[in-house]
Amino acid sequence: MSAPVGEQVQPAVEPTAAADGDAKAPAEEPGGKPKRLASLDAFRGFTILGMLLVNNAALDVFTPRQFQHAAWNDGVHFADMVFPWFLLIVGVAIPFAAASHRRKGLPPWRYDLRVLGRAVSLGLLGCLIDSSLARRPVLGLGVLQLIGAAYLVGAALYELPLRGRLALAAGFLVAHWAAIKFLPIPGVGAGVFKESQNLINHLNQVYLGPLGLGGLISVVPASALALIGTAIGDVLRGETSTSMQKTARLLAAGAGLVVIGWLWSLHLPFNKPVWTASYIFYAAGWGTLVLGVFYLLIDARGWRGWAFPLVVLGANAIFAYAVPILVKVHLLQEWTVKAAHGSVVSVQQAFMNFLFLHAGRIAGGWLYTSAYIVFWWLVLLWLYRRRIFLRV
Repeated sequence: MSAPVGEQVQPAVEPTAAADGDAKAPAEEPGGKPKRLASLDAFRGFTILGMLLVNNAALDVFTPRQFQHAAWNDGVHFADMVFPWFLLIVGVAIPFAAASHRRKGLPPWRYDLRVLGRAVSLGLLGCLIDSSLARRPVLGLGVLQLIGAAYLVGAALYELPLRGRLALAAGFLVAHWAAIKFLPIPGVGAGVFKESQNLINHLNQVYLGPLGLGGLISVVPASALALIGTAIGDVLRGETSTSMQKTARLLAAGAGLVVIGWLWSLHLPFNKPVWTASYIFYAAGWGTLVLGVFYLLIDARGWRGWAFPLVVLGANAIFAYAVPILVKVHLLQEWTVKAAHGSVVSVQQAFMNFLFLHAGRIAGGWLYTSAYIVFWWLVLLWLYRRRIFLRV
C-alpha cells in the first residue's frame, strides 16, 4: 500500500500462520533429529518479504502496480497473493506438526490442545494488532483471527484421508460460490456481484458486523485453502518418493490449480475482498509453483546459500509480521519530534521527509522502505543466530 506523506501506513497484506517453523524434512541430521525443510522456511520468508514491501511502501502514486491490491474484479496482483500464500503455508506445515507429535508418542488430546491454544493465541494477537491500528480496543475477526480459525479447521480435519480433505475443500469452495451466485439479496436479487452489492457484503453488514463477526464467512474459503495446503504438505512428507518426484508433483499440482482458478474466474472473477473460489485456486496454484521451485533448488539440489536471507525471515515469521507493525504504530507514528520549520511531526514522518528532501520523492520512498526492511532483517538475523524462534 502506498504511504502518502503524513498518513498512517496501514497493513495492506497479512501475516503468517500458527505452524511457524514446525515443518521438518523426512531426512535426518546426526543423532536422528529431523532436519528443517529449508524450502518451506524460504517460501515463508519470501511471503514475509512481500508483506514488508507492500505494507511499508512509501511511494504514494508512484507505488508499482504489483505492490497495490487489484481493484474490484480486476485480476490479481502480487500484493493479493501474500495472504493466501501464508494460509497455504499453514496447511503445508500441518502434516509435519502432526507427524512430529506422533513421533514423540504423545496422546492425541495433547496435540488437539496445542492446536486450540495456537488458534486462540493467534486470535488474541490479532486483537492486539487491530486495537493498536485503531487506537482503541477492538474485538473482532481480523487477519490473524481468520488465520487462526482456518488453521484450527485444517488441523482438526487433517486426520481425514487425503481424498476426503480435498473433497471437503472443493465442497467449501463450491458452497461459497453457489451462495454468491444463487442466494438472493433482499431487494436486489440473486447473482449480483458488485463492490457495494453482493451477498457476502450484505451478510457482513446486516447480520455479522453488529456482532463483531464481520468476515466470518471468509473462514469457509480460507479453510479450503488450508486443506489444500495439507495435501501439498503430504507430498513433501512422502517418504517413498524421490526429491524429483516430489518436485514434479508440486509443479503439476500448482499448474493444475492455476488452470482451475483461471477457468473459474470466467464465471466468478478473482476477488480478494470476498475470497472467491477462483482467487483461492489461482493463488494456491502460484504459491505451490513457487514452493516447488524453491524445493527443487534448495532441498533437492542443495543450493541453499542464496536462500539464506529468506530463511532468516521465514524462521521467525510471526515476529516478523507482528512486531514491525506494533513498533511502527506505537513508536514511529506516536512519538513526535519538532521539524525544522517548527511543526511537530511523527518520527516516521520526520524520517520520510529527510529522505525525500535529500534523495527525491521516489528514491527517498524506496530508501525508507528498504531501510525498514533491512533493519528488521538484521533483528531477525540476531534472533536466528542465537536460535531464538518466537512462535505462538
